[in-house]
Amino acid sequence: MQLLLDTHAFIWFVAGDDSLPPKVVAAIKNVNNKCYLSIGSIWEMAIKISLKKLELKSDFNKIIEILEDNDIEILPITFSHIQKLLSLEWHHRDPFDRIILAQGIVEHFTIVSKDENFGSYTSRILWN
Repeated sequence: MQLLLDTHAFIWFVAGDDSLPPKVVAAIKNVNNKCYLSIGSIWEMAIKISLKKLELKSDFNKIIEILEDNDIEILPITFSHIQKLLSLEWHHRDPFDRIILAQGIVEHFTIVSKDENFGSYTSRILWN
């Protein structure tokens, strides 16, 4: 299975936060699954840190090392992802969530997210 981690899922996974269901932790750690983090999530974290709306337990400057240590690849934003945004309904207004949704749909990835709005766009959601 190919998993695209929503920003909060990545943050909680790295922090070992109990908010992440054991089923999700097991899927992320499963060597048969390939995990991705959108470059949009990294952008979102940087913005929220600079606005003092997010504090990470780890140093943001070590994000690449954290990704490598956890075998998580960065998923770039491509033109096809941007094109998909044009056809997405407006159930969700958060631009970072919308690009993660578009990427997941275009790439046929399962999206790891607690966000209930994601289910309005795709059935490929892993949480509970």
